[in-house]
Amino acid sequence: MLEHVADPETFLSELARVTRPGGLIYVSFTNWLSPWGGHEWAPWHYFGAERARARYRRRTGRPAKHTLGENLFAVHIGSTLRQVRARDDVTVVSARSRYWPFLAEAVVKAPGIREFATWNLLLILRRCAT
Repeated sequence: MLEHVADPETFLSELARVTRPGGLIYVSFTNWLSPWGGHEWAPWHYFGAERARARYRRRTGRPAKHTLGENLFAVHIGSTLRQVRARDDVTVVSARSRYWPFLAEAVVKAPGIREFATWNLLLILRRCAT
């Protein structure tokens, strides 16, 4: 869902604020560089969002429901992990591929590869005691 939020850091702050100390926060998102990063116009988003949207319209005869910068945002695993790990109100319980359970956390630890191989990142965070 983070790919649908204009300001993921503020959104995560609000999730942490409303979660009781010791509680868990479950966050999942499709990262931009994954094969499904462009949602209904994937994988053509690799060639540019507008080009991919135009292709979708030609192919289906209707406009795509997602527009980059309006209701779909380019979110990346590396920057999201850095932001979450730098926070003092949550700790990372797990950061793993949601759709590739056999890879578990291994692929998420590999910079670069994780952006393409982890189609959807699952973050489980624990709210720290205040």
